[in-house]
Amino acid sequence: MSPRMILLFLLMLTLAASLAAQTKVSGTMQCGKSDPVYTIPVGDRPDHVFTISKTTCTWVKPPEIAGLAAKDHEYTSSRDVAGSRLRTRTAAFGTMANGDRYFTITQGTGTVKDGVTQTAEGTWSYTGGTGKLKGLKGKGTLKGKAAPDGTFTIEIEGEYQLP
Repeated sequence: MSPRMILLFLLMLTLAASLAAQTKVSGTMQCGKSDPVYTIPVGDRPDHVFTISKTTCTWVKPPEIAGLAAKDHEYTSSRDVAGSRLRTRTAAFGTMANGDRYFTITQGTGTVKDGVTQTAEGTWSYTGGTGKLKGLKGKGTLKGKAAPDGTFTIEIEGEYQLP
């Protein structure tokens, strides 16, 4: 076998291994009302505010990462709310059944009614983890919808990989 063929074969094996390392992930979480919530008027018009809040969620359909089921999820978000539209960014961590943690960031848009988020959609990325999840990377999409009692359901799907 020529050196060129050997190099091509090794390159194909490396590519196949990296593609196989990506694993699908999906889940649904139920989030309570945000607490605390801090609101600061921007001042350019009456319906424009920035908010910062913390929210705790429980997975009702937990995603599995490396054979571990997620247990809970907590995020801190900043929102730019103008009228009925919002833009948001979050930083979050979740805890797995064995105590390992994963870390995420998100960004997205949504709708607001009477100061309460009604819908949200966006993208998320894993930024790392602890224990078996050390070096965790991945990304995906999210969609969320409020319930009449002020709680929020978020569905995620995407993929992850571990080193």
